[in-house]
Amino acid sequence: MQSGFEKLLIKIMRDTYVHKGKRKQLIDYLHQKIGITDSFVLDAMNEVPRHLFIESVFEDYAYEDRAFPIASKQTISHPSTVAEQTELLEVNEGEKVLEIGTGCGYQTAVLIQMKALVYTIERQKDLYNFSTKILRELNLRPKFQSFGDGFAGLPTFAPFDKVLVTCGAEVLPTELLKQLKVGGKMVIPLGKTDEQILYRFTKISDTQFEKEEFGVYKFVPMLQNKSH
Repeated sequence: MQSGFEKLLIKIMRDTYVHKGKRKQLIDYLHQKIGITDSFVLDAMNEVPRHLFIESVFEDYAYEDRAFPIASKQTISHPSTVAEQTELLEVNEGEKVLEIGTGCGYQTAVLIQMKALVYTIERQKDLYNFSTKILRELNLRPKFQSFGDGFAGLPTFAPFDKVLVTCGAEVLPTELLKQLKVGGKMVIPLGKTDEQILYRFTKISDTQFEKEEFGVYKFVPMLQNKSH
């Protein structure tokens, strides 16, 4: 029977020089073609083995700018989307980041690689289980990982420096804004259709926010309550 260390070693060994080479090509693409300039974001994404977060059938395409289906009829976002929303968040080392929608854990891993203190929520039980396992195997540990309702946030751990919502909300979740520090930023896709507008809210005071718009994206919908 394999020990925990042996299982971890096998997982890490699956990140080969071929994978690393493809990952570097993706990072070059994100910088040169998509226009990502934050080296903190690019360096973090260059360290995270995206192919380990998706089904093996998609492994050969893991470092193309494509989304893939994951469990519970959800998706792992395009790398360009991950890079863009992370860059908009303007994460600094040591900041408390609330992530709504852990999914398979890839975006979570990028934030942790950036040395953020990540508090993350997932409402789908199978995705919660998968992301918990893969992050542990890669020794990428969130400060807190929860199975629950993203609309409620994590008031016990508030306030947060940054909030990242990785699913499309029909309405602005005001509870999440309350949990944001003054001076903090929230990046969230908003819209009632299959396409949403990506917004960044900066908290000026307890009652005032600056809102910026960053174009049209496609995210899976943000749903209330947790799914068993």
